Amino acid sequence: MASFIVEGRCRMKGEITAQGAKNEALQVICATLLTEKEVVIENIPNILDVNNLIDLLSDMGVETARIKEGTWSFKASNIDTAYLQSPEFLKKVAALRGSIMIIGPLIARFGYALMPKPGGDKIGRRRLDTHLIGIQKLGAEFAYDEARQLYSITADKLRGTYMLLDEASVTGTANIIMTAVLADGETTIYNAACEPYIQQLCRMLNNMGAKIKGVGSNLLCIEGVSSLGGTRHRILPDMIEVGSFIGMSAITNSDITIKDVAYDELGIIPDTFRRLGITVERIGDSIHVPPQDEYYIETFLDGSILTIADAPWPGLTPDLLSVILVVATQAKGSILIHQKMFESRLFFVDKLIDMGAQIILCDPHRATVIGSGRRTMRAGVITSPDIRAGIALLLASMCAEGKSTIHNIEQIDRGYENIDVRLNRVGASILRLD
Repeated sequence: MASFIVEGRCRMKGEITAQGAKNEALQVICATLLTEKEVVIENIPNILDVNNLIDLLSDMGVETARIKEGTWSFKASNIDTAYLQSPEFLKKVAALRGSIMIIGPLIARFGYALMPKPGGDKIGRRRLDTHLIGIQKLGAEFAYDEARQLYSITADKLRGTYMLLDEASVTGTANIIMTAVLADGETTIYNAACEPYIQQLCRMLNNMGAKIKGVGSNLLCIEGVSSLGGTRHRILPDMIEVGSFIGMSAITNSDITIKDVAYDELGIIPDTFRRLGITVERIGDSIHVPPQDEYYIETFLDGSILTIADAPWPGLTPDLLSVILVVATQAKGSILIHQKMFESRLFFVDKLIDMGAQIILCDPHRATVIGSGRRTMRAGVITSPDIRAGIALLLASMCAEGKSTIHNIEQIDRGYENIDVRLNRVGASILRLD
């Protein structure tokens, strides 16, 4: 198990560039299974979850080739369908949450998929109902083997239909879109997720020959086609990493410019950090966060305590709430963080309390942060429970007095590419121990 040794209170200065978006990468890489033609994808982040998915596709028979740093070629012309029933395949799929999105492409092209319960962060119940019900409405049949905890999905013929999703699930929407593009007739998806990464998936599929209308809205109309071709696609910068860097700069009183962030695709993220009192300056397509000795959390217009909660796009992504919570510990003022989606994601706050933060965990979904300015945090020995808590604990360690040790940093590596190397270049002091 690898660890970080983090020297706190290092002020950073310089420029940093966000990696390609992890969540988009997982979707568009799975979409390469929909065609036998070559698909080239640029700006793929070099992180564990994405690399494991590429390895999985390669084992399935997809021809994968790294053209250059961040650019890969995929050609799914010779899928080994027998491998899809092997214990090795099932073991790899079970360990990777993003693998759930291979179901749609496999059903659309081959009419068969076998899927164990996928892995990923232990941040609460992450149900698959939206995926399965949507694909079932398109004509697939499901059987669940309780003893082996496996879903067996088959489809002789997929037909377009109308569906109203029970929740605007991002991965569920992506899976249903990838199933519907090769179904007969027209599919209408209402209450679809409309995050920029879903929009990117739709644009890529349209460039491959799909017919998807309503991109950017929560009402998608998909006219099925008989086959898809190849394309070249570039992944957006990772909005979660952009937000993490904004918070990191503020909490360490640093002077950081985040380059090429695709600002117009960030939605409410910059304004959310501004509500914490942080100066976020747009310079072209980059963001500059200047050093601030103090920053003050806003209140609502009636003077009540500010509440920041996650919501479906264009609301705030839940993946940034852990970062925002840590950043608020060094502000002046109080804030209520409401994590609606995952009931276990706030449990890492006990580690922050041990480091000296003033936080009240109200219940599994809500935490109140009582900020009293740049409060001295104590260095500690902590363990990263998941990707987003991991980066939040790294932020806390960077503003703590002394050296902190963070164990289980493989969780951070799943979502952040060479984070120690990139931050050290702008003045951080992070030592990796393998």
